Order: sequence, then C-alpha cells, then structure tokens
Amino acid sequence: MVLGADTEVVLAGRLLGKPTDPADAVRILRELRGREHEVITGLAVVELGPPTSAPRQETAAVTSRVRMAEYSDADIEGYVATGEPLDKAGGYAVQGLGGRLVAAVEGCLTNVIGLPLTTTRVLLERHGF
Repeated sequence: MVLGADTEVVLAGRLLGKPTDPADAVRILRELRGREHEVITGLAVVELGPPTSAPRQETAAVTSRVRMAEYSDADIEGYVATGEPLDKAGGYAVQGLGGRLVAAVEGCLTNVIGLPLTTTRVLLERHGF
C-alpha cells in the first residue's frame, strides 16, 4: 500500500508554492498579509493486489481556509531569517513560528500542517489498514 499526499496554497486562484529563496518568501508573505487563502491537500492510496488484478486506488482532497494576520514587514523579515518558511507551501508553517502570522484557520488544522489526519485515517481504514 502506498499513501501519497501533496499540499498547495491558493491565493485568489493562483498557486503560491514553496518560496525559491528568502526574497521570494518575503514576497509571498507580503501577498498573504491580512488576506484569506485556501490550503488544499490531495491524497491518494494505492493498494497492489495479486499480479492478475488491477491496483485498488482511492483519492481525496481536503480544503481549509486560512486568514493571515496584519503582521508588519519587520515580522516578515524576522520570520524569514529563521529559515522556517523556505520549504513550506505558502512560505509559512502554522505549527511552528509561522503560527504567529495566522489569525484563523477554518477547517482541518492538520491539513494546513500538511496531512489531513482524519481523511487519511478514513482512506487507510477503507483499505484495511
């Protein structure tokens, strides 16, 4: 059995992805400041059966809405200097220091962290795991 997942941050219909460098992280966090965006995680479970049968697979997507605080440029610079945002979709980690930049989360918090645990559990249970 294989479980795959990937998370994207969507602001006004645009994928933000992970910052390419510190300057890009600053740009992304400025764009997000005071605004609401979506965090979408796609999940897939693939279970291989006997060689003569097709793999059993199931997919799901989970969407959460995140409203960012009205943080300052100094807050952005200080956060980016920690290095934390450089490998995070949207340039922040709600479970880390970046949580200070988040005003509210509507929906699944673990989705915003990177893996929606309730949906993951449901998919795995359907496959007998």
